[in-house]
Order: sequence, then structure tokens, then C-alpha cells
Amino acid sequence: MKVTVDFAKCTGLGICESLAPDFFEVNDDGKLVLLRDDITDDELQSVEEAIAGCPTEALRIVRE
Repeated sequence: MKVTVDFAKCTGLGICESLAPDFFEVNDDGKLVLLRDDITDDELQSVEEAIAGCPTEALRIVRE
């Protein structure tokens, strides 16, 4: 599984960073940085919470 970001939709609010800091970080310019995209089963819940918390619906999980 991988997490993807639609950077055209992302506004850099940082909700995802607070819920899944191993995956997301908002840099000093207010832009979201995807730190890594591969999701393990143990990490799935925090990434799903970040996706649910994204007000712009910029995050998705791609199941391979």
C-alpha cells in the first residue's frame, strides 16, 4: 500500500502531519512534504486518520 498526495488540492494545513508525522511534514514555506509513501499494516490506522482529517481530500491510499 502507498499513500499519495494531490498537491494541487493540498493547502498545507498540517492536520495530516499531526496525525501521521512519519509520513507528512509541512515545511517552512507551508508546503506539504511526503516523507515516505509505503505503508505497513501497523501504520495503516494513522494514515487512514490523516486521510479522514484532510479537509481538501488531497490524500489517498493506493492498494497494490
